[in-house]
Amino acid sequence: MIVACFSTQPYDRRSLEAASSGTPLEWRWLEAPLDARTAPLAAGARAICCFVNDRLDADALARLAAQGTGLVALRCAGFNQVDLAAADRLGMTVVRVPEYSPHAVAEHTIGLVLMLVRRLHKAYARVREGNFSLEGLLGFDLHGRTAGVVGSGRIGSRVAEILLGFGCRVVAHDPQPNQALAARGVPFLPLDDVVAASDILTLHCPLTPATQHLVDARRLGLMKRGAVLINTGRGGLVDTRAVIAALKSGHLGHLGLDVYEEETGLFFDDRSDEVIGDDVFMRLLTFPNVVVTAHQAFFTREALKAIADQTVRNLVRFDRGEQLEALVRA
Repeated sequence: MIVACFSTQPYDRRSLEAASSGTPLEWRWLEAPLDARTAPLAAGARAICCFVNDRLDADALARLAAQGTGLVALRCAGFNQVDLAAADRLGMTVVRVPEYSPHAVAEHTIGLVLMLVRRLHKAYARVREGNFSLEGLLGFDLHGRTAGVVGSGRIGSRVAEILLGFGCRVVAHDPQPNQALAARGVPFLPLDDVVAASDILTLHCPLTPATQHLVDARRLGLMKRGAVLINTGRGGLVDTRAVIAALKSGHLGHLGLDVYEEETGLFFDDRSDEVIGDDVFMRLLTFPNVVVTAHQAFFTREALKAIADQTVRNLVRFDRGEQLEALVRA
């Protein structure tokens, strides 16, 4: 079976080739992201393999279906980039990787927290320049602080467990509370209450129409002055312009992002020799209390192997007509 793999990076190819050794899969490696314009590159492929910033809207899916593509295999957990209703109308099957390494994202989340509250990014740059002054590097203990976790699934619950280990008081919000966390004494509260109580607020919920700009100007206003906001979920959970305003006023103390709502066409490529035209993103980078990583929270050896293994399993089962285990439905 021919599989057209979009947004392919060298590490994607290495992991997928290793996982698919001995299978009947025939890969067509494509560096281009998938959208309606690039869909013709998948002509003749029964399946496509996509990532977080590919755009599978109704137009792109219609073009793929017309070319004979029947399966969309997402090599990620999120599926907000897919028009599931259109896929259903076109008779296309969508599968994903629901779990790869919650530890990878959770640990990266904590890394961002520590970097910001202990000013590690500034300390690293200073020492390399021969500046050993501690002035301006004063941080605070995590022990005894209140950490709010929005979303208590595999990743959010792991973040909560790590924060409990630091001695934080953890509060959480989720429409479906995690009973294991509740049993450990984590209270599940209305979202506004979590936002208002938190010294550190970290987001781990899916991006849906209901969660678009979950953290907006109003909720930023509810946060404690000087609080820390972390987003390793999806960029659209945060209203970036509102966050910039909160940073400028000094109300928001620290911001750690691994995702950005306009990251498509920006992240995953080397643009160091280009002028970046996104003025909003570039404004974020001017703040000394902001750390941005380029959607790398998932990026560990263990996670890449798990993603490749599940993706190949999905593709092989589809090729054999077997029952699929990671279906996504509208």
